[in-house]
Order: sequence, then C-alpha cells, then structure tokens
Amino acid sequence: DRILDEPVKLERETFSCSICLDLLKDPVTISCGHSYCMNCIKRNWDGRRIHRCPECSQTFTPRPVLMKSTMLADLVEQLKKAGLQAAPADHCYAGPEDVACDVCTGRKLKALKFCLICRASFCELHLQPHYDSPGFKKHKLVEKKLKENICSLHDEVMKIFCRTDKQCICYLCSVDEHKGHDTVSAAAERTERQKELEVSQQNIQQRIQDREKDEKFLQQEVEAINRSADKVVEDSGKIFTELILCMTKKRSDVEQKVRSQQKTEVSRVKELQEKLEQEITELKRKDAELKKISVTEDHNQFLHNYSSLSPLSESTDSPIINIRPLRYYEHMTAAVSEIRDKLQELLRMKRTNISLTGNTVFGLLSNSQPEPKTRADFLKYSREITLDPNTAHGGLLLTAGNRKATVLEEVQPRSHHQDRFSEWIQVLSRESLTGRCYWEVEKKLYEVDVAVAYENNRRAGHSGDVAFGHNDKSWALKCNKKGYKFFYNNVHTTVSGPLSSKIGVYLDHSAGTLSFYSVSETMTLLHRVQAIFTQPLYAGLSFFSTTGDTAELCKLK
Repeated sequence: DRILDEPVKLERETFSCSICLDLLKDPVTISCGHSYCMNCIKRNWDGRRIHRCPECSQTFTPRPVLMKSTMLADLVEQLKKAGLQAAPADHCYAGPEDVACDVCTGRKLKALKFCLICRASFCELHLQPHYDSPGFKKHKLVEKKLKENICSLHDEVMKIFCRTDKQCICYLCSVDEHKGHDTVSAAAERTERQKELEVSQQNIQQRIQDREKDEKFLQQEVEAINRSADKVVEDSGKIFTELILCMTKKRSDVEQKVRSQQKTEVSRVKELQEKLEQEITELKRKDAELKKISVTEDHNQFLHNYSSLSPLSESTDSPIINIRPLRYYEHMTAAVSEIRDKLQELLRMKRTNISLTGNTVFGLLSNSQPEPKTRADFLKYSREITLDPNTAHGGLLLTAGNRKATVLEEVQPRSHHQDRFSEWIQVLSRESLTGRCYWEVEKKLYEVDVAVAYENNRRAGHSGDVAFGHNDKSWALKCNKKGYKFFYNNVHTTVSGPLSSKIGVYLDHSAGTLSFYSVSETMTLLHRVQAIFTQPLYAGLSFFSTTGDTAELCKLK
C-alpha cells in the first residue's frame, strides 16, 4: 500500500504479458527473469521439444515446473484497484483531427460512432445506451466520419453518387438538383472503383517484386566482382613473388588496372541499384497510399480520396542486368601465369603485354547449360540421396533406407560423433553433391526446411548460426502450411508460390545455380539463387520441434 501512495507513474505495459498483451493473470516468472500468464506460457510450450523464453530465447531442459508468483499477482490486483486501468490513455482523447464526442464535457473523448437518428457522435462510454436501451434499437449507428455525409440542403444521408457531377448526394437531391443525371448507389460506385484500385495495387506489387529481384541480382553481382577481384590480386601476388625484381613494377601495374576495372564495374552496378531503390521506394509509398484508401469504410470518403490520386507513372523497362561469370578474373590469372612461364622470352622481345580489356577480363562467360524446363528434363539429373545417421540429431528417427526422417517425442541417446547435430533438429545427406543434380523432398504435417550446406557447417551450440540458412555455409527454404521463406546468412526472403507437399531442388554446382520448385502436376519455380559454391554441397533437412513431422527424400524413376 505504501508503494501505491508514492507519486510514481506506472505503465500498463510493465505488468502485461508479452504473449497476450493483457494484464498478467496467474503470473509466473521463469528462471531467465521474464514473467507471463500461466496459461499463455503453457500453451506456448505445449507440443514443443525445446522450451524457449519468448522474449530472450533462452532454452530450458527439461521443461520448467511453473509456480504462480503470489507477490506479483497481489501487486497486479492492487494496481487494478488503485486505478491503473481507470483513466483513459492520452490517445483516447480527441485531437484536432479527431471527431469528438458530442456528450462529453470538459476534455472530450474520441467518438467511435455517429447516430443517424440522434445526429450526434458518441464515445465508447456514451455509446453504451444505444446498445443497452430498447429505445435506441432502431437507431442506425455508422462510423464517426459519416457525420460529414449529411446533405446540407435536405438533412439526409448521402447514399447516392452522381456520376455526372462526380459527387455524393442524397435521395432528394437526385430528384431535384440532379434530376436526369447518371446516378448510382455510393456502394455500387465504390465497388467499381475498388476493382480498379485492386488492379493498380497488383500492378504496383508485381513491379515491387520485379525490382527487388533485380536489386538482389545486382547486389550478388557486386559481391561476386569484389570476391573475384580480391582473389585475382591474391593469386597474382603469389605468382609475381616468384619473379625477379624487374617484375615488381609490372605487378603493380596489373593490380592497379584490376582495381580500376573493379571500381568501374562496381560503380556501374551501384548506379543501377540506386535507380532501382528510388523506384522501389516510390512504388512502396504509392502502394501504402492505395492500401490506406482501400480499407476506407466510408464510400464517399473513399471516392473523394480515390479521385484525388495522382496517376501511376508508367513502368520503366528493367535495366539490362548482366549476370557476370563466377570467376571474373580467371583469364587475368591465366595471363599472369603465362607471363611467368615465358618471362625471359617476352622480356627479350620487349613485347610484354597483359590484356586487361573488358572483353578479356569482364566479358560474359556463359558456359553453363540452360536450366531444364519440364519435370522429365529435371529427372535426367536425379540423384539417389540418403541421409547420414552420423549427422542426425537425437530427436530424429531415420527409416526407409535412411531416406525418411521423423521428429520423435523424446530425444534418443546416440553414440557420440563429431558430425552429429547436437542442438538443432537437423540431418545431412551421406552423398556430396557436385555438377548438376536434382532431388525431391516430400513433407508431412507442419514444417520442414529443405536445405543444402557445406560439410563444415557447424554441428554444435545453441547459437542460431548452426541452423541451416542462418550462416554463410548453407541455403534453406522453410516450408510450412502458411507458405515459404528462403534463408541465407540469417537473412530471410518471403517467397510466393503454390503450396505443395513435395519440393524439387535443382543444383548446378559449377554454374552456381540453386533452384527450388513446388512439385504437383506441374513444376512452379519458387526461388532461384545465384552464388559461388567453393565446396561440394550436401542435401539437408531441418525441423522445428513438432512431434511427428516427417520429410522423405523421394525415390525418383
């Protein structure tokens, strides 16, 4: 009681559960120090093998026994009695742009509804009689903004739209001032304009997706240019150290030219990126504006806002994006090696020349074959893949000749092996993957991550970078009943596409192409990655913690 007498400002959020966002009910405090409603944290942990704090993600094994915090429960009850919920928050009071309650005295609250019979706006408190008293049952309540939709001439609600004059009118206006005009109901006009708005939204969203994909390709190109430039500098340095001192100056010249060309290429791509970013920003702003208008319940307000929209600019053609070769400077390294072998002859002839033209170093080297189109084409590259028991987490059961993995209810004791995943429910294939490969994964129940990873992907530790897709050594497509997300280096991308229980994976290791497909009667591309694979890859499966979740590497005919 003494605490409640102090002039301390207590916020509702301080005593709210971060799961249900309401004041704590039967509060419990877990060992990491965070508090939740007992039922909320129980529901959060039910059905999971790994129990984590929703706020700090600390894990607990075994599942903690929850005990009600009596002191915290008493404090919440005393705070309720002391008026923690009694006074309206500042955001409940009407501001300059809000409609105020017509009944409130003093500082007025925001109005929630407008009564067409009473011709008045009411806040939540003064609106209650309209719900409780039989005398108000025939009154029509509408959104508060419709207070402005009463015809100033006839004191009637304006439910008609005059297409001739492009304005909302009441029924009396339609037989008087607007007699003979082209009129329809405001709702009908709103429906027609809503369709136009949805088409515009779809157009903008598609353009945003296209530009974001272009931007991603450009970013990958920048990274590839930088990696290739760094590698050629390193390789040329090793070669030039074998040469006599007279080649020191030549070495410096080569490095300078490579860096100059690198700067030129990166500058070109950065310029395209900036243009795309500007257009994406503008499209997102326009999309947000359209979304705001699309949810307007007031037909008249919607039509007014829609008619004031500025026209959408024409879509510009995407810049020509040249996906550069995986090794930008491999010819440069070959040229330097040739110089090393023929140095004495070239020096005598005084014809030493290292070609650094764009055609030699930065030209397109499209050596990779085109990606298959039909499932029959993909099956030509199918691989028989099995799961490696030595890598399987103890919570997985491998069956069907080590092609099928199922999440167990309890972790089973397994022999220690340096390749085994100890914390994350994951498994890798026994076979390494190079060249062109295709395989399919069929999932059941809730969720599975279909992945590829290097052999040196970490196996132990609680940190997230062990999980597939959360480091730079693995790529993962998360598949569940709601949709798809692609993860690489702890960055995720939302992926759209038809939901399917079967996912096809196509890898062209030498070309640096990794593609995921939704497989049903047809194959639909979900996501494609362009990367530089420096090691053989292994197929991977990762599960959350839902008992019974299953994924199987399909036998392909």
